[in-house]
Amino acid sequence: MASKQTRRSFLGKLGVAAAALPFISYVNSAQAAVPGLKLGYSAITWGGNDRQAVKEISSLGFKGIQLRSNALKEFGDKPEELHKLLAQHRLELAMFSSGNANINTGDDEAVIQQHVDHARFVKALGGQYIQVTNSSRPKEGTPSTADLQQYGRLLNEIGKRTSEIGILTAYHNHMHQLGETPEEVDVIIENSNEQYVKLLLDVAHYHQGGGDPAQAIQKYKGRLKALHLKDVRPVPEEGPKAYKFVELGQGEVDLPAVFDALQQINFQGWGIVELDSVPDKGKTPLQCAQVSRNYLKGKGMRV
Repeated sequence: MASKQTRRSFLGKLGVAAAALPFISYVNSAQAAVPGLKLGYSAITWGGNDRQAVKEISSLGFKGIQLRSNALKEFGDKPEELHKLLAQHRLELAMFSSGNANINTGDDEAVIQQHVDHARFVKALGGQYIQVTNSSRPKEGTPSTADLQQYGRLLNEIGKRTSEIGILTAYHNHMHQLGETPEEVDVIIENSNEQYVKLLLDVAHYHQGGGDPAQAIQKYKGRLKALHLKDVRPVPEEGPKAYKFVELGQGEVDLPAVFDALQQINFQGWGIVELDSVPDKGKTPLQCAQVSRNYLKGKGMRV
């Protein structure tokens, strides 16, 4: 009798284990969902306190950091000090925000040279990429096709010059800039050279501009070198078009679809979590970063 009970008990446990197998398989699959995705975090949330950003981003287990051109104020003439700081905290420079490259300034060469100088700084830090934005969007109406084409050509010149020193230039799609909507991004990409201009796809800006980030990943897979993993939600009490960037999983971006698309294209590169500022003033940048880190870990991502 005892033998039969033992056998029934064993089979019962085996059945429970078998029932759990699909879940275990799912978790393991999620952990390896995007094996080529390296996770970093942007220092922008710390408002210029890069030393604290480096320390706290590292403490959460992220492997890379995105710094902005404000870092040049402290480290511009001593990149070796910043390089040492990053190494001390086991962080790679995943991306450097090089600032705006505007059209119609009357001095394209000065615009190009600014980003070439930034690329040299990035080179000294052991980085590979600069991110370029713009503030050339007209205050009223939509940009002309000619302006979007001109911007693509300007990016070409920047990318060609930075590639000569071993740094890639990545165009960053952005609300309220040239490239706010998917259609505008198309024109910019079509008028820039794949050899010199890569794409940093910001999934929240793309979503807010009316696009589907997962579809964009498939469409631009040949250009895609990095992403801003970012979330956004509407703020209707502030107006019909108002929005706020929030921690991952707190907004409307379909991030699981983003991860699925990255898996499908076998993406190899940086996914950089970005939050422009703390959405709830009672939180610290570190607390916000913990929310996003926990979301990623809950989706099986290795942080």
